[in-house]
This record gives sequence, structure tokens and C-alpha cells, in this order.
Amino acid sequence: MATIAGPQPIARQRGGSRLRSAAAQLDWPLLLAVVAILVFSVYIVDLATAEDIPGDPDFFVARRLLHIGIGAVAFLALYALNPDRVARWAWVLLGALLGALTVVFLIGTVNRGSTRWIEVGPLNVQPSEAGKLILVFVLAAVIAERAHLIGTVSLSVLALIITAVPALIIFLEPDLGTAMVYFAILAGILLVAGAPWHHFAVAGVVAALAVLIVVVVLPNTGVSVLQPYQVDRLTAFVDSERDPSDSSYQLEQSKTAIGSGGALGKGPEGATQTINDFLPEHHNDFIFAVVSEMFGFVGGGGLILLFGIVVWRAMRIASNAASRFDQLIVAGIVSMLVFQVFVNIGMTVGIMPITGIPLPFMSSGGSHTIASMAAVGVLMRIHARGRREP
Repeated sequence: MATIAGPQPIARQRGGSRLRSAAAQLDWPLLLAVVAILVFSVYIVDLATAEDIPGDPDFFVARRLLHIGIGAVAFLALYALNPDRVARWAWVLLGALLGALTVVFLIGTVNRGSTRWIEVGPLNVQPSEAGKLILVFVLAAVIAERAHLIGTVSLSVLALIITAVPALIIFLEPDLGTAMVYFAILAGILLVAGAPWHHFAVAGVVAALAVLIVVVVLPNTGVSVLQPYQVDRLTAFVDSERDPSDSSYQLEQSKTAIGSGGALGKGPEGATQTINDFLPEHHNDFIFAVVSEMFGFVGGGGLILLFGIVVWRAMRIASNAASRFDQLIVAGIVSMLVFQVFVNIGMTVGIMPITGIPLPFMSSGGSHTIASMAAVGVLMRIHARGRREP
């Protein structure tokens, strides 16, 4: 017995050393901030949806926990994945994304006039959400591989085409919000890569002309590009008091909920806009309004502070990245998160149009939650690479 007992303390020491080493490679402020937002989201969804399904008060919170559990697996999988290996398959990944988006039109589930989801058992999978992270990898790989072309029109146009093709398919689903996120990812990556400002200026002018044509010119000729509900959302944003659509109702209820919360909020029992179901999508797109009604400016401000920590740590990871490729990946993820947070909170207070963009880590969307947690796994991997390979 004595001959085999000796190595056991050494094995335990090695195992403990590996655990300490793995723990030291994590960005703990980032991880704790994300976990805090996720835990808070479960709490808010539980409070906001307890009366939504008669006889099943835990329906939405149970699904929320399921999505977070799958997201944790995605986090670990992406943390263990070497980004360089993904870069080798960039064009294959882009082709897979386009194929998945096309399949949505063939066998996808129609919900509220949009075809965005594919039913996989008890889950509705939205390929466009995973596509955000795929696009980040593809753009980062393509631009890093062509570093000698940075600043040229040809590289910027290539990156634009790579983004525009899947974004156009998503727009036709129709899903204007997610399509906008794709272009936000492109802008962030090109900015960090060093694309000249006049490229952004030209792109801005082209985008403005495209909006003018789609919203004003074509409708006057009898050609409708946007869906009626999308037009309603834009109309409500421009003049909510004169617009009678459902989108105007959503905006007014959201502003009422946020305004009535005051500094400290009305508490879960006093949140009448949420409890009485006046506030639509209170567990999803308008969850920030629920937070503000229940916990006021302090609650909403605290949530924004947590998002600020996430962005701050991600930017630190970018500054210490081991390669330009890693840096561009972080730039794409940061652009994705910042744009979604700004637009979602902005639409609840009326400074942005309602586009259906969820709030990262907070809204109940399953595919969105899983993709966001997977993105954090990528950030952690790049953080570890930066510590090992300065």
C-alpha cells in the first residue's frame, strides 16, 4: 500500500495547479459582470411573467434557465476552441451561414409575420444569431489575412459584400434589427483594422440614400420594401403622438413604465405596467422598461453600469490581444454588444426606433442568449492567449 500512496499528493498538487492556472487566465471582472446580468435577468423574468401563463407561473423562467444552461455549454466550447483553427475555415463557415439562412425560408417557423426560426425539439433556433459570431470570425480572418490591403477600397468593398449578403437575407425574413447588427459588426472591425475615414463617410452617404429610397421614393411609386409593421415602427419613432399603430402603443407604455419608476422604482408589486400586462414583450425586447419600473433609475443605471464593465474589460482584452486577428475578433464582439445595448435601451426610451433588437444577456430570446454567452467564451479565450503570448 505504501508504494502506491506516495504519488497521490503530487497528483493532487498538479491537478490543483492546473485549476489555479485556468482560473488565473480568466478575466474575472468580465465573467462576474456577465453572471450578474444573467442572474438578474432570471429574477426579472420570474417577476414579470408569473401571471402570463395561467397555471404555469414558471414557464418563462424555466425556459430562461434552460437557455442559460445551453449558453454555459457554448461558453465552455468556444473557450476551448482555438480561434486560429476557425480562421482556416472562414469561407466554409460563411457558406454554412448562408445555407442555414436559406433553409429558414424553406422549413422555418413563421411567427408574427417573420420567418426566422427552425424548430429543433423544444427549442426554436435562430441561425441569424449564431451568424453574428460567425460573421465576426469571417471578417476578422479575411482582413487579418489581407493586412497589406488595409486602407484600400478593394478590401473595404470585399468586407462589405461579405456582410451585405447574409444581412440582405436576414432583412428579407424580415428582421431589420439583426441585419443592422451585422453592419455594426462590420463598422467596428473596419474601424479597428484602420480603414480610412472617407470609406465610412461614403458608406454613410450610400446608407442614407438607401433609406431614403426604401422609405420614401419606392413607396410613392407603389413598391413596398418594408413590411407594414416596420413602417409603423418608423412612424411611431418620428411622431408617436400622431401615429395610431401598435408600435406607438408599445413605445408609450414603455416610457410610462420607465417614467413611473422614478429614482428607486415601485417594487415588483407596484409595477402596474408590467403586472397588468400593459407593457408588451416585457420579458424580451422591453425588459429594460420592466427593470426601470420596478427598481427605478438606480436599477436601470446599475444594469447599464454592468454593461459598461463588460465593454471596458473587452476593450482591455483587445488592447492586450496576442495578434491582429484576435484584436479584430474582439472589436467585432464589442461592436455587436454595444450596438445592441444602445439600440435596445434607446428604443425603450424613445430615442431609437423599435427594431426588435434584444438586450444582451437580459432578454429571454434563447438563440440570442446562447450566442452572447458563446461570444464571452471567445473573449475569455483571447484573454488567455494574450496572457500567454504577449
